[in-house]
Amino acid sequence: MHQMSQDMQRCIDACLRCYQACLGDAMTHCLETGGKHVEPKHFRLMLACAEICRTSAHFMLMNSEHHKHLCRECAEICDECARNCEQLGEMQACVDACRRCAEECRKMAA
Repeated sequence: MHQMSQDMQRCIDACLRCYQACLGDAMTHCLETGGKHVEPKHFRLMLACAEICRTSAHFMLMNSEHHKHLCRECAEICDECARNCEQLGEMQACVDACRRCAEECRKMAA
């Protein structure tokens, strides 16, 4: 059985938490709040962030050599999502999850 490094496991966990935070906030908080929270650019960014986080976690779980490329892109998208959610306000859990994921993904991409 493949033994995963602690660094990779931390990154997987951060990615999955971010996936849950972004998708959950998009489908509950944003849809229920409306206004700027459901503007296409913001809503698409949240869904893109959730998806890249999920995909990055899957690639690491598969032990794919391509996970580094995905983690690099994931970090960029998470940074953008964190900034955007912070600007809108009332989304601190998403902001925190995105920042933590970006930090872990940058380490994994190095």
